[in-house]
Amino acid sequence: MENRLEKGAVAPAFTLTDADGNAVSLADFAGRRVVVYFYPAAMTPGCTKEACDFTTFRTDLEDTGIAAVLGISPDKPEKLAKFRDKESLTVTLLSDPDRTTLEAYGAYGEKTMYGKKTVGVIRSTFLVDVDDKGVGTITDPRYNVKATGHVERLLKDWQTA
Repeated sequence: MENRLEKGAVAPAFTLTDADGNAVSLADFAGRRVVVYFYPAAMTPGCTKEACDFTTFRTDLEDTGIAAVLGISPDKPEKLAKFRDKESLTVTLLSDPDRTTLEAYGAYGEKTMYGKKTVGVIRSTFLVDVDDKGVGTITDPRYNVKATGHVERLLKDWQTA
C-alpha cells in the first residue's frame, strides 16, 4: 500500500488551515502528545460519529496525557466551521485540500469500499509525541479504522499502555 508510517517513524511536519482560517502546525504542540486523525468528509455519518466521539471522550483522552486532537480532511475551512458548529465539536479541524499531509501520512490512496477498489482518504489515526523542538514521533499508527467504536478502543488501549 502507500506510504504507511510505522511506530517510531518521524511524523511528517505540517502547517494547515483550521476551521477559522488560522495556521496550525504540528510543531505548535512541542513537548506534548497529540492525536492526528484523517477522515474522508465533514458532515457524513461516519465522520460525524468519529468527530463527536473524540469530542465526547476529550477529557478521558486528556487524562491519558493527550493535549489535542487534530482532525484532517480535504474539506475547505468554511465547511469545517459549519461541521464544528453544527455538531458542537471541540476537536481542531484542519483543511488539507491538496492532500499533501494526507499522502505524507499514508492516509490517502487506494482502498476498498463496499467491495470496490477506489482512491480516497483512508480513515487513519496516529498518536504522536512531539518533542520540545516540535518534531513528532509516531507512537501508535492505525490505518483503515472503523468510525464507530474507534475512540473507545483507543482509550482502552492507551489507558493500559
